Amino acid sequence: MGQKINPLGFRLGATQGHHSLWFAQPKNYSEDLQEDQKIRDCIKNYVQKNLKISSNVEGIARIEIQKRIDLIQVIIYMGFPKLLIEDRTRKIEELQFNVQKELNCVNRKLNIAITRIVNPYGHPNILAEFIAGQLKNRVSFRKAMKKAIELTEQAGTKGIQVQIAGRIDGKEIARVEWIREGRVPLQTIRAKIDYCSYAVRTIYGVLGIKIWIFVDEE
Repeated sequence: MGQKINPLGFRLGATQGHHSLWFAQPKNYSEDLQEDQKIRDCIKNYVQKNLKISSNVEGIARIEIQKRIDLIQVIIYMGFPKLLIEDRTRKIEELQFNVQKELNCVNRKLNIAITRIVNPYGHPNILAEFIAGQLKNRVSFRKAMKKAIELTEQAGTKGIQVQIAGRIDGKEIARVEWIREGRVPLQTIRAKIDYCSYAVRTIYGVLGIKIWIFVDEE
């Protein structure tokens, strides 16, 4: 049967870079990995707490972490950095303090920067959050998927595939529904494809959202 591989890992070194850049000895590797996860979770929780109620989208496309001996550099790519732009320095300092407390890193400096991305809906994470918000508000899943596809087409992508799995619309039997627009060449390594999988908790149970976006060909 068709074996599926994560499109990001499949393209590492060709069109895709790593989201964490650091070097560790084998015995410290797992600790560093968990530390990365802690940083990402801490940032996401902080952004969620300080969200305006109007939009459910956090707008974090990705979080990149670079580590040196005495410095941890974190770059947050955001689609809607409004949450952190009002009194920006104070918010970032508070976030830095939170993360440092979580990590209790004494001898390393933590540096957090926020970068704005141009077409937020061209990024699968932000799109998945948008769909998740719609599904939580009991919008029919087809409507949500079509709306998401419209938003990506405005962002100027070449193709998109959206898949939702689980108890869709609260039906007893779980199923998988998907929809594709444009072309999504998953086998072509040259093709730059952005991917994310996202779990959304609805009142019926957990739904899984997967999004593949074909950005362009190298």
